[in-house]
Amino acid sequence: MEWFANWFDSEYYHILYQHRNDNEARFFIDNLIRQFNPEDKSIMMDLACGKGRHSIYLAEKGYDVTGLDLSEQSIAHASKSSHDHLHFYVHDMRRKFRSNYYDFIFNFFTSFGYFSKEIDHNLTLDAISNGLKSNGIFVMDFINAVKAENNLIHKETKKVQDITFNIRRKVEKGNIIKNIQFTDQGKEFHFQESVRGFRIYEMTRMFRKHGMDILHIYGDYDLTPFDVATSNRMILISQKR
Repeated sequence: MEWFANWFDSEYYHILYQHRNDNEARFFIDNLIRQFNPEDKSIMMDLACGKGRHSIYLAEKGYDVTGLDLSEQSIAHASKSSHDHLHFYVHDMRRKFRSNYYDFIFNFFTSFGYFSKEIDHNLTLDAISNGLKSNGIFVMDFINAVKAENNLIHKETKKVQDITFNIRRKVEKGNIIKNIQFTDQGKEFHFQESVRGFRIYEMTRMFRKHGMDILHIYGDYDLTPFDVATSNRMILISQKR
């Protein structure tokens, strides 16, 4: 099983990252909405939506939203909030989902770069391009890999809900790898995260290959200009030709 299918469907993933809150998600979305001023009832996809915090807020603003995620547990949780303009599906981002259908596709919080094979990253971007209408907008919220690698915390311990997570990080063959070990109820667990440290020139090349041109690059959720040395995020705004 690929690491993300195992880890993201685990209850421990949600425990470790419970600090991700709705306020942060809403702040980012509000800034994006002000930037793009979408038409009423625009059709949107939240790709790799997790438990749906971004999807739910977009739907509250009146947009028609589809949330997709590989995790059955996350989709089961998100689906409790479903209604006529908000739907959730278990789906692998490498597979196409509807054609020429969406005005906007969002990929939030570094939900890309997980695959060990280059073809899988290209399949994902091909599926995204296929799902967008002509001139549709794709927003990818990715880490600034350069800063992350330069400031890598190699060892860290976090205690959450009486569980002590021992975290080790390294950069290996272009990937930022995080090993997570802990014990719960007398049982030992080990999970791993691996994210490809894509640079801007790599993203630009891949996006163009799949018919999308990058319009803007921002460095944080305030949508301030990207700086490779100081920005925490690399937020790519692209448009389908």
